[in-house]
Amino acid sequence: MTIQAVRGTRDILPDEVGAWHRVEAAAHELFARYGYRELRTPVFEQTELFARGIGAETDIVSKEMYTFADRDSSSLTLRPEATAGIVRAVIEHNLMNTDPALRVYAIGPMFRRERPQKGRYRQFHQVDVEAFGFTSPTIDAEVVELALAFLDACGVKQRELVLNSVGDRACRPAYVERLQKALREIATSLCEDCQRRVETNPLRVLDCKVPADQAAIDALPRITDHLCSACGEHFAEVRRQLDLLAIPYRLNHRLVRGLDYYVRTTFEVTSNELGAQSSILGGGRYDGLVKDLGGPDLAGIGFAVGLERLVSLVPQGEPAPRCDVFLMPLAAGALDKALGLQRRLREAGLRVLLDPEGRSFKSRMKQADKLGARFAAILGDDEMARGVWTLRDMAQSTQWAVDTEDALVEYIKEKTHG
Repeated sequence: MTIQAVRGTRDILPDEVGAWHRVEAAAHELFARYGYRELRTPVFEQTELFARGIGAETDIVSKEMYTFADRDSSSLTLRPEATAGIVRAVIEHNLMNTDPALRVYAIGPMFRRERPQKGRYRQFHQVDVEAFGFTSPTIDAEVVELALAFLDACGVKQRELVLNSVGDRACRPAYVERLQKALREIATSLCEDCQRRVETNPLRVLDCKVPADQAAIDALPRITDHLCSACGEHFAEVRRQLDLLAIPYRLNHRLVRGLDYYVRTTFEVTSNELGAQSSILGGGRYDGLVKDLGGPDLAGIGFAVGLERLVSLVPQGEPAPRCDVFLMPLAAGALDKALGLQRRLREAGLRVLLDPEGRSFKSRMKQADKLGARFAAILGDDEMARGVWTLRDMAQSTQWAVDTEDALVEYIKEKTHG
């Protein structure tokens, strides 16, 4: 019996990796232009970090985390999202006092034990972007602009920006109390998850996707009608700046995101090319989270992109050839010369392969063709006797003798690298 990948995980095969490289390269190049630097955090943290940071009553913490006891009986958890770990690193290494423009990003795997679905796995990958210490609405607009610029850089054109404000700790508690009161009146008509959330996390009811619940939820009080003056002014300025930048968006009063730490601006980017699970990217402001995790009262805002869904939208393009030149040592003693030439070619920046198994000339030519080789360099008995290499242009089906390895290296380098 063969062993297969664990349910909810997948292998990213060599033919697929090129799209991942393009997305990751776009992130590194674009984020640097906006002043963001890469940060790498461990894939597991103390469980308390996520319970305090995300919220003990969220579905992520209560149902989806991979948590285990270490040998010293401490509780550890594979990270279900990146923000809490990044905040922990910012506090632990005092980055707010050593970085005059604290903007960071991270790329890596996350883990949630949820029902596998299209584009979402139990081990999945995210690009995560975070900015700290900025209270102005300008950073909200800039982070949204960066998120859309990243999708543009990846070639994603069919998308929609959705925007909301979820208030803050000054005005949201009163709204949540009003919302909970309204929910209790209709709770018995809602799905089982929503009935539980009425008491544990009323805001999450607004994110329910069960069709039968939608009419009742749409009629609930709207948080945007209950913002305090400070939150209302902040949201109005975010919208003004997005309008100034000609960034279109749709308001959605039910967009609350799935994490307790969000305040004020929340946003999401969706694509109709993904079907029912249409969200590509989501984020928002989380002022107060740094303080909740033991740091100073430092504002924060960011977004995360699920790479599995994003890669599925990225134009694939033609796969790159596996090698520039395929070496074919055919005569006795030719392998030693081929190994030396192979090293020289690779040092010159060329992609080189050879067949060490001693197959027939015809088999090697087929192999070179399948690998997409631009050239084949042949060293048979005749070439050994004359002290030359035969260089074959695979596309043109032409070939000629090259007197020296220096000339062969320079010619191939010029033709492939320009």
